[in-house]
This record gives sequence, structure tokens and C-alpha cells, in this order.
Amino acid sequence: MKLSIHHINKPVFGAMSPLKTKQIGMVKLGVVFALGMILTIGITINSSAQTRKYFSQFNQLQSYFNPALTGYEGSIVRGLVRNQWTGFEGAPQTYFLSAEIDPMEMSGESEAALLGNTAAGLNLIHDNFGPFRQTEMLLSYGARVRISRSTNLRLGVAANYSNVRLDGNNLTTEQANDPTVNAYTNQYANMQILDFNAGFAITHQNYYFAYGVQNVASGRVNRGDVFIDKRPFVNVFQTGFKQVVSSQFSVLTNIMYRIQSDLPANFEANVKIMMMDKFWLGVGHRVSYANSYQVGFLMSNLKFGYAYEMPVSKSYLIPNPTHEFMVSFFLFRKGGVNSEAGTINW
Repeated sequence: MKLSIHHINKPVFGAMSPLKTKQIGMVKLGVVFALGMILTIGITINSSAQTRKYFSQFNQLQSYFNPALTGYEGSIVRGLVRNQWTGFEGAPQTYFLSAEIDPMEMSGESEAALLGNTAAGLNLIHDNFGPFRQTEMLLSYGARVRISRSTNLRLGVAANYSNVRLDGNNLTTEQANDPTVNAYTNQYANMQILDFNAGFAITHQNYYFAYGVQNVASGRVNRGDVFIDKRPFVNVFQTGFKQVVSSQFSVLTNIMYRIQSDLPANFEANVKIMMMDKFWLGVGHRVSYANSYQVGFLMSNLKFGYAYEMPVSKSYLIPNPTHEFMVSFFLFRKGGVNSEAGTINW
């Protein structure tokens, strides 16, 4: 017996040589072909439901959404805690830990973000929501090629392993004696899923454009108690811009748009004012669901961010706020900013 989970909501839940020019042309052709394959897969797969993870500081977790952005800020260790709807019994809690390594940075190269070719990352995320306990592990790999003095073309892939535990003691049903739900009542069930993500991005010191896909295999590679039939194929579009106003102030904008068949499209954005490359204040909005207010600072190799999120519109039935804390440590940065486009992410 399989239990299809529908709508588990959170809250809905210089001049180049001819040889180099030819090489870049071949890379571009390969990217177009890969993108075409990705889009074809996205159109042909019929997907089912899963949870959708929200983060007010989504721009800090870019490699989780798109493996092409692995190493985008250089070699970094990052942790994030999100307590959603504080004070509400059984409210979702999310714990995130990641590490990204750029081998070129390890060698001490001052322009590692532009000259490096590869990066690798590990993302761990643990989620508690309702009767479910989900742990994800993503191993990502990103490759990049320099297409101009300050621009990179990036490609990435990731393997995603998930372990989902269902606590039948916390199950509820709208229909009495529902045989599907009753199969898991008063007992525990565990399911393991292996899936894949992919993406590409164009990154510059002052902007980036990225497109990624999640759950390419739709969760069909699984074992254990299969209480989720499929996971949906997800399209993720991300972009960001940096506008320097003066030597002391910059404006940073980040946007993310997600599409999946079983949930409404998700659009969210945040805008921050960066002062002296050390301190920022910002606001964010997730259309129809939440507003957020953000603050953070950068001190040598350490970056700290906090977001206070309030539900709006479609989330008004649960008015409790959400707190989100983020800490990052740059492993090989020798003070100041030396990543290609890290300032956009702050």
C-alpha cells in the first residue's frame, strides 16, 4: 500500500587565440545541448508532491538549489538554523550545514574564482515537519570556464540522498478509518530516496544568472517503506545584481523563482544595502506568504546573518514569526573580498 503525500505545506509547504575561441565555442554548444536535454526531461516527467523548503536568506544556499553555483563564494563552511512559526506546537524546524571547496583557493591563487576550473561541495539538511523527519545529503560538483576577463560559465551536477521517517503516531486524516493512512498508524516507517540535480550559471562580479533542476529521477530510485510515490521535477531560476552607489554603499538584489506541478509557483526576492562592505540591512518578500527583515555583518573570514520573517496573506492562519540564523566561515580568505561575486550573496 502506498500513501501519496499531497500538499505537505511549509506554508503551502585581451585578444584570444583562434584555438581558445574555438574551445569556448565548443563549450557553448555543449551547454546549449545539455540545457535542451534538461528542458526535455522537465517537460516529459509527470511529478507528484513533496515538501518545498523555504529560506528567507535563500541567496546564501545557492549550491543547494543549483549545483552549478558550488564554490561561488569560494571555499566556505556554512551553517543555518530556521525555526518556523515560533511558538506553534509541531512547527517546522530546519538545520543546514554545508562545506564547499575550491582547489585553486587552496593553492593560494589570488584570483582563484576566475582562474579555477572546479569546485566540490557537501550539503546536509535536516527537516522536522508534522509527522515527518527528513535528512538530505547532497554531493555537488561544479565546473567552470572563463569566457571573459570577469565572467564565468558554470555547469554543475549533484547526487541527492534523502532519508524520510514517518511517525504514524502523529498522523491525522480527514476521513475516518482511511485504510491508506491506517496502514501507518501507531508505527514508524522509513524511506530512502536517491535523486539528482543539475544546472548551469553565468557569473560576473556584478551579476549572475542561473537555472537549475531538482529531482531529475522524480524519486523513482528508492527503497524501504515507499509511502511517497514520486517527487516532483522542480525548475529553479536565480539571478542577482550589485549596484555600487558610492565607495561606502552598494545595493544587492537577489531573486528566485521556482516551478513545480503540485504547488503554486514560488517567487521571492530580497534587497540589501551593504555599508562599507562590512554591514548590511535588507528586506525580503515571498509573494503571498511572507515578509522578512534581514541584518548581517562580515568580519574578516566570518559572516553572520539573521532574518525575521512574518507570514502574510495565504499564511495568515498561522501568524507566528520565523527566525533564521546563518553563520559562514571563509576557509582561505586572507581578509577582505577576493571571490568573483561573493558580494552579491551577502
